[in-house]
Amino acid sequence: MSGTEATPQKSKEPKDSKFQQQVLPAWQPILTAGTVLPTFFVIGVAFIPIGVMLMYFSNQVKEVIVDYTDCANAAGDVCSKVIESYVDGFPNKCTCDLEIGAEDIGDVDWEGQVFLYYGLTNFYQNHRRYVKSRDDKQLFGDLSSTNEDCNPFLRNNASQVYAPSGAIANSFFNDSIVLQYQSADKWVDVKVTGRGIAWESDKQYKFKNPVENGSPAALQKAFEDAGTVKPMDWQKNIWDLDKDDPENNGFLNEDLIVWMRTAALPNFRKLYRKLVKEGEFETGLPSTNKYRLHIKYNFKVVQFSGTKSVIMSTTSLLGGKNPFLGIAYIVVGCICFLMGIIFLFIHLRFGKTTQEMMNIGPRSQYNSN
Repeated sequence: MSGTEATPQKSKEPKDSKFQQQVLPAWQPILTAGTVLPTFFVIGVAFIPIGVMLMYFSNQVKEVIVDYTDCANAAGDVCSKVIESYVDGFPNKCTCDLEIGAEDIGDVDWEGQVFLYYGLTNFYQNHRRYVKSRDDKQLFGDLSSTNEDCNPFLRNNASQVYAPSGAIANSFFNDSIVLQYQSADKWVDVKVTGRGIAWESDKQYKFKNPVENGSPAALQKAFEDAGTVKPMDWQKNIWDLDKDDPENNGFLNEDLIVWMRTAALPNFRKLYRKLVKEGEFETGLPSTNKYRLHIKYNFKVVQFSGTKSVIMSTTSLLGGKNPFLGIAYIVVGCICFLMGIIFLFIHLRFGKTTQEMMNIGPRSQYNSN
């Protein structure tokens, strides 16, 4: 044998502490009729009134949804077919008018702020490659920035960079929606605004024009000097998105900012316009008028089996129209209340007290032997 001593093996035995030996004191609740039944009744009594309140606020919201996927122009041609043909590199123009039924508006005036949304279905803005296809540095005013994640919407055949680049910007929603009302024998535009529809945090921290002077002429010079071009599917230049408001152009165009905030689900709606409260629309939307939507049809959805619609809506204290939450509270409350009644009947008919359960012995009637 060797004269050297064997090296002691390191023990893997946990330390002799209450925590590592799992002997800490613990409390285990005992579920009895006295604790379970009140819980069911309290949930039922609390949830049902909350659900009724949520349903009340949801029903206070006025909302009209007008699907215009297959709308036709004055000649009877379906616009989704018309824009499939191109002239000089641009789709054929198509406009359609859709009247809003008096039964949809109702007999009561729409009081408060009225919002216009556009809604799309089967449009997957949550796709991983689609979400990554954007250049945030470029959107914050750095026209020299390039992000390879934006391919194939980064450069054109002449190697000029698109501004803005990426799949999100290229698929920018470009339908024009105008709400009109009938005055005498003619249709008059209802005054709406596209300002204040985007998040203030987005406008302040995520989007910025390359020049401080946001006039269309200054923006045009800045983008052209940087050698950028408009995205391949755009019909307007970035500095010419809003002809009515010169300050609402470039990367700070609020329609663009709203679109760049991608939706989590394939069916979504995005804020398009807000009603300007003045004149006869001071308090909202009068129900006595006759309304229609005048739409310039540009955005293609038929190719991916999608639909598009216009949503007119007011809001309540809890936001837009959403009956699901109220229904869910009422259903859960009713189920809990019903289960409480059932368990209470079982307890009164067959239940035993805690003391009786603790006194079970070999000769008690509870022993099956």
